[in-house]
Amino acid sequence: MKTWQENQLQALQSIQSEQPLFQIIASLGKELGFDYCTYGLRAPLPLAAPKTLIFSNYPTAWQAQYRAKNYLAIDPTVHHGMRSLLPILWTDNLFNPARELWEEAQSFGLRHGWAQSSHDFNGVKGMLTLARSNEPISDTELEDKRFKMAWLTQTAHLGMSRCLTPKLMPEADVKLSNREIAVLRWTADGKTSGEISDILKISERTVNFHIHNAITKLNATNKTSAAVKAAMLGFL
Repeated sequence: MKTWQENQLQALQSIQSEQPLFQIIASLGKELGFDYCTYGLRAPLPLAAPKTLIFSNYPTAWQAQYRAKNYLAIDPTVHHGMRSLLPILWTDNLFNPARELWEEAQSFGLRHGWAQSSHDFNGVKGMLTLARSNEPISDTELEDKRFKMAWLTQTAHLGMSRCLTPKLMPEADVKLSNREIAVLRWTADGKTSGEISDILKISERTVNFHIHNAITKLNATNKTSAAVKAAMLGFL
């Protein structure tokens, strides 16, 4: 007999687009006792303004207010998720730095919640949040559901990242040659083409050839941008 996780994993893996996938994730959250679910994914590029997508079944009016007031920038759960993979519970202390956000969220029935983030090797970060209006989340409930909630976090991220990363960050699927990686690694360390030529025992013209190819593949504007992208994507 298949386990709960095996049955749900099979369902999730069969979905190839993000909206139906999120609906499955939200339904699994409901099975765990949570009426509301949000999944957010952030790509590491561009550095100055990382691309972020949010999927949610929170009340529509709250979603609009959250966007209008740019609460994403001050949300303590998001700040925690950017720094840690450990799950976190919503508490008054957690939201002390963002009291207005907390009070408004509660006015929309979002009073008790739990969140956990996931990170990919290529810098893509995701966070799953499960919430409800009534019934605080007890220690006993957390202990009982801890494994399933953590499993759902990881599985949701795998599925959503699979669907969204190619759209948000097509460079993630680029294939760099070993030599292109080598010259970008030395470039990232501040070496000039001439210095890389000496280090790798190849001509400076060949170094520049590999740099140019990497710039083109990564859709970068120059070699510095290419080195940064390659590093952020985990190629280096």
